[in-house]
Amino acid sequence: MQPQIGNTGFGWIELDGTRYRHDIVIELDGTVRKRKKKLSKAVYGTSHRLSLDEAHDLFREGCEVLLIGSGQFGRAALSDEAEAFFAEHAVRVEVLPTPGAARRWNDISGRVVGLFHVTC
Repeated sequence: MQPQIGNTGFGWIELDGTRYRHDIVIELDGTVRKRKKKLSKAVYGTSHRLSLDEAHDLFREGCEVLLIGSGQFGRAALSDEAEAFFAEHAVRVEVLPTPGAARRWNDISGRVVGLFHVTC
């Protein structure tokens, strides 16, 4: 069973009643881990552009959809290289501001990985 996302706010997101105060990744099996945003910061100087290295970290064989919560105001995005990588692996990427991505997560089915940026 995938964790359900409750509320989100600037700097936090709640999953099954637990509040996380950092960006998170929800794996195919529902486990939650901290996002490795340093992979993107090393390339772009910011975690608001997802690098190819971070795309490799997020990719899981059999993943059908990568759902990205792009921040409370929708400022995070994929780099062109990351977008091409997911396209090559037939992973559909959906990017929505984090509040909308949270609602989408709770309704989506299939083999989905989620990345949720909790600030901007």
